[in-house]
Amino acid sequence: MKLKLYFLTLIFGFCIGCNSSAPNEEKSKLETYTSKEVGWTIEIPEGYKQLSKTRMEANEKKGKDAIGKVTDEEVNTDKLIHLVNFQKNQFNSLIATAEIYDTKQNGDLLASNQPVKKMIYDTYTNQKIKVDTLSGTEVIAGYKFYTFNIKLYGPSGQVLMDQIMYNQIINGYDFGVTVNYNNETDRGILMNAFKNSKFIK
Repeated sequence: MKLKLYFLTLIFGFCIGCNSSAPNEEKSKLETYTSKEVGWTIEIPEGYKQLSKTRMEANEKKGKDAIGKVTDEEVNTDKLIHLVNFQKNQFNSLIATAEIYDTKQNGDLLASNQPVKKMIYDTYTNQKIKVDTLSGTEVIAGYKFYTFNIKLYGPSGQVLMDQIMYNQIINGYDFGVTVNYNNETDRGILMNAFKNSKFIK
């Protein structure tokens, strides 16, 4: 089984939530981000700051280490393109990635998502984290995205964080966005940023 790299961003997002403080040292002047690979532009909301490449790589390593505890699969992220990652604080962020996707080689996107969803679930439960998950679809900016919702609970049953993963093939890339939030206000801000983003068709 080929480990789908995009799903690692769910784990990366949780690593941000558990191990990071607000990104005071990160870039703060960027107002919009454009991906030439996907042909996508998003406005970064006021109060959110883009993470540096160094921070993203550190979060990636933590995610890979966590997944390595539940699978013998080699986790190779060489082909994963980190597009943009911005956050307000340790629990509220948006992460976007892209990975070249060949349907002839990798098969149907929805089918290829399924085994890795289980791997994500197993990774969390292996850390004694209670999770609820839900899969579905949602239309964003004219594209029908596959969705994977995760709700993470603390030891006493309180909700720690919600994560929503979106992915779809765009311009030959498995384009993915993960939204992490712990309150409805920031959920609204992040979702509005994604829903109002633009694709060149």
